[in-house]
Amino acid sequence: MLRILYQPYKWLIFAPYLAVSTLFFGSLTMVLAVVTNPRITSFICGTIWARLNGYLTPIRVTVTGRNHIVKTQSYVIVANHQSQYDIFVLYGWLGIDFKWVMKQELRKVPGIGIGCEKVGHIFIDRSNHEKALASLAAAKEKIVNGTSVIFFPEGTRSRDGRLGAFKKGAFKMAVDLRLPILPITIVGTRDILPTDSVDLFPGRARMIIHKPIDTAGYTDDNLDELVDRARSVIESGLRETAAG
Repeated sequence: MLRILYQPYKWLIFAPYLAVSTLFFGSLTMVLAVVTNPRITSFICGTIWARLNGYLTPIRVTVTGRNHIVKTQSYVIVANHQSQYDIFVLYGWLGIDFKWVMKQELRKVPGIGIGCEKVGHIFIDRSNHEKALASLAAAKEKIVNGTSVIFFPEGTRSRDGRLGAFKKGAFKMAVDLRLPILPITIVGTRDILPTDSVDLFPGRARMIIHKPIDTAGYTDDNLDELVDRARSVIESGLRETAAG
């Protein structure tokens, strides 16, 4: 019954607000990118946009492990991916400056594409391996002085809630740049907005920020061990929540 009652609100209030706010903050990004720095622009047009849409859904987000973050340290952040709402949770509640690694197709989305480009997010052409590597190489200079980079190493959203196999790109970048991996587990977003669905419904999300993983001692030769270690940490957050 609650889900039925929510439908008019979703379509008549939230959906128009999401569209208008995305266009507004995307346009504001282009203005602020000229008069201020990307970090401030990203906060105003990213964090505030994400939180407003989260509050209006509404969702409640709890964060644990924030003490594991050193604000002046740059990280390669890796998180599981179960819903489009993962973007709202990370952008709105993580609390540090970071660049997204995004698929090239998102560049064409009104508001989002141009806004993300202006603040320096990284677009990857997955259909062209050489171009993808070139994009990551060019992005490395942005990951300094407390600005991090974030990956969904599964590459796509989980359809069944289980953690998928991890791609190696994030871990290769971390080893090359000698940056720690910051694993994050996101729980609950799949119940708010399932993959390949418009069945949006209010709910609770949890973000678990795990202890960073030092990449010293890892090379291309034992990169799989780093991937497995990070995946195990993220999966432990899913198991912990499921247990209780």
